[in-house]
Amino acid sequence: MPTLPRMNNDTVATPSPADLRERLVEDLISDGVIATPSIAEAFRTVPRHVFAPGASLEEAYARDIVVVKRNEHGTPISTVSAPEIQAGQLEQAQITPGMRVLEIGSGGYNAALIAELVGAGGHVTTVDIDPVVTDRARSFLDEAGYGQVNVLLADAEGGVPEHAPYDRIIVTVGAWDIPPAWTEQLAEDGRLVVPLRMRGVTRSLALEREGDHLVSRSAHVCGFVKMQGAGAHDERLWLLRGDRVGLRFDDGTLEQPSLLDGVLNTEPAAVWSGVRVGRTEPFATLPLWLATTLPEVPPVARTPAVRSLGGV
Repeated sequence: MPTLPRMNNDTVATPSPADLRERLVEDLISDGVIATPSIAEAFRTVPRHVFAPGASLEEAYARDIVVVKRNEHGTPISTVSAPEIQAGQLEQAQITPGMRVLEIGSGGYNAALIAELVGAGGHVTTVDIDPVVTDRARSFLDEAGYGQVNVLLADAEGGVPEHAPYDRIIVTVGAWDIPPAWTEQLAEDGRLVVPLRMRGVTRSLALEREGDHLVSRSAHVCGFVKMQGAGAHDERLWLLRGDRVGLRFDDGTLEQPSLLDGVLNTEPAAVWSGVRVGRTEPFATLPLWLATTLPEVPPVARTPAVRSLGGV
């Protein structure tokens, strides 16, 4: 980790962007998020703060999202994703120099990281449905020195056929399905990295093309803003106890919601399963297993009212 500069009065000076990038990289390596030297070097090189001009340097290099745009309800619809999410997807993608890469869901920063990985012989296209997002991405990429990246305004449901085939397609918005165009525009043995929502559980999947189908190679926990345009999908939420607990349905709904009236008004009862999970033992695959093994059981959603009370 770099030594932070100190002023004459022994007060720590404000770290430079390069210092903050180095600190971020060392943290991500220490936590096992970054394992590939070329990805570490890309994070050291690309000035993340250029792509988040409304944030302070500390906020730009924190391990958190930077909100770029919200909808009329205040919900984020465009963000600079958390560094560990971006690094995780890049590790899944296994990008090498000279590759052709399509990024679906723009912002600029991730496209710049990809440009570093593909090098001068590679080709990067980033596409978004929102003109505000693409205008910002174009401006920031030019400012940061990545003018070679193609920035397109389009609904990516149909992919971007004019630059296909792609060795890698990386999707940085939450998807409900995989449009045929994404598979068709992958090169043979190409890889698609997509945050796919499956019965309330979202995982970033690394899918390799084998003939006419895709084979999963890895699945990582993640969270992204929702897909817009033709690939958008509205979920249904039935509140069970005021605004505190609800059942969320990705598909379908309740035929007789009145049958659930008062179902959570009784005193709670706890029944232990007998399964113990250690403090450092990962169990991120459990929700995915439950969602695929018990498809008739919808996820129980915590509302903001429950989270504010410390509910689980």
